[in-house]
Amino acid sequence: MTTVAFIGLGAMGRPMAANLARAQFSVRAFDVVAAARDSLLALAPQATSCVSAEDAARGADALVLMVVNADQAEAALFGAGALDALAPGASVILMATCAPKRVEDIAARVAAAGRRFIDAPVSGGVAGAQQAGLTIMVGADDAAFAAAEPLLKAMGDKVFRVGDRPGQGAAVKTVNQLLCGVHIAVAAEGLALAEKAGIDGELFLKVLGGSAAGSWMLNNRGPRMAAADPPVASAVDIFVKDLGIVLDAGRAQKAATPLAAAALQMFLAASANGFGAMDDSQVVRVYRALNGQSKDA
Repeated sequence: MTTVAFIGLGAMGRPMAANLARAQFSVRAFDVVAAARDSLLALAPQATSCVSAEDAARGADALVLMVVNADQAEAALFGAGALDALAPGASVILMATCAPKRVEDIAARVAAAGRRFIDAPVSGGVAGAQQAGLTIMVGADDAAFAAAEPLLKAMGDKVFRVGDRPGQGAAVKTVNQLLCGVHIAVAAEGLALAEKAGIDGELFLKVLGGSAAGSWMLNNRGPRMAAADPPVASAVDIFVKDLGIVLDAGRAQKAATPLAAAALQMFLAASANGFGAMDDSQVVRVYRALNGQSKDA
């Protein structure tokens, strides 16, 4: 049985690790939050909770990193000793949203240590993670991809190899986050305008959700924008981070990203007004405040 170390048991990481365990992989999991480790065991009792990243990785055939950013990935791999604890020739699968250049740098260090590296960011949110229905964008050479493919297919039903080198998966995910961030911001702008005009928000969402203006983001985030205090599926501060990556990537490629820049300003404003830990749909509060519709900001 393949032994998989899984580091990062957040809202998406927990169900992803559980799906690996259900697919008969031997999962050794770690998160700095003890409650997250306990939550995984409630979902998948067959998994093993570990006391450190190094403990999880010891002798493992593969290491999945579903952490917040590249800094956390580097800390787990190089600072906490997870990379050196892996079995010789093991695979490191980075599934977090990171800047392409950071992924390339991490991949080089992993390769120098004699391990394979797979750049495999995901999209699909918590629901996709729970249903093993994630979209996974992979940049990896032939051997690395072949080794990782069975694990990836246990977590996602849409596995795309977008390139043969690390950083290319991250590049596709960067564009994905550009579109997601702009879609959320413009959906909030539209809803706030409709409300300002005296149109019932729920009716507005029902009408536009099935019209030419509809989108997956409008239908997914719209009801959460209309809710008073929706549960957090993805936080405002995630898009502060991700749209920052988009702008950095655009600058590196000398590609204009003006709509991403405008969306980032709205997420930054939401974060600055105390909404950073709220669901990303709550960027709508900034629009409402600008329109004099709310005292939230």
